[in-house]
Amino acid sequence: MKTTSVTLLTILIFSFTNAQDSKQVKNNGQTSEAKWLIEVNTAFGTPVGAATGINYVSQNGDSVYNFGAEAGYFFIDNLALKVGLGYGEVKSDFIDTTIFSYKIGAKYYIVHQFPIQLDFSGASIKDADENPSYLGMQAGYAWFLGDNVSVEPGVRYNLSLNQNYAKADTFQLNIGFALHF
Repeated sequence: MKTTSVTLLTILIFSFTNAQDSKQVKNNGQTSEAKWLIEVNTAFGTPVGAATGINYVSQNGDSVYNFGAEAGYFFIDNLALKVGLGYGEVKSDFIDTTIFSYKIGAKYYIVHQFPIQLDFSGASIKDADENPSYLGMQAGYAWFLGDNVSVEPGVRYNLSLNQNYAKADTFQLNIGFALHF
C-alpha cells in the first residue's frame, strides 16, 4: 500500500509539473511589462514588527495580529516594483499598541516561475521609543492557477537594520496569493 501511495504521489507531482510547464509557455503574460500584481502573504514563523501580510499569533493571553497587502507594477518583463502597507495590533498584560507597516522593493520572476524579492520594510509603532526596519530577501515558486491567479510559497529572511530593536533577524515561511492584471 505504501509503495502504491508513493508511486501515485510521484505520478501526480510529475503530471502537475508538466502541466505547469506547458501552462507557463502559454500564459507567461502574467509577468509581462505593463502588468499589475496585487499580493497578500501569510507569514509563519517569528512575527516581525514590519509586516505587510496577514498573520495572527496568540500565546499565554498575548496576541498579535496584522493584515496588509502589496501591489506591484511590471516595468519590464518579469521585474515588478512593489509597495506594501500593513496595520496590526499587539495586546498583552503589559502593552496595547498599534503598528503601521510599509514596504518598498522589487520582485523578479526567474523563467516566469521562481520569484525572488529584495525589499526594505519598516514600521511605526505607537508610543515606541524605536521603530524596526528590515532588509528583506525572499525566494519561492509560483504556481499559476490561471491567467490571473498564482499561489507563491516561499522562504523569507529579514535582516534587522537597527540592532537595538527587540526583534533581531528572522526567518519566515510565506504562502502568497497573487492576482495578475
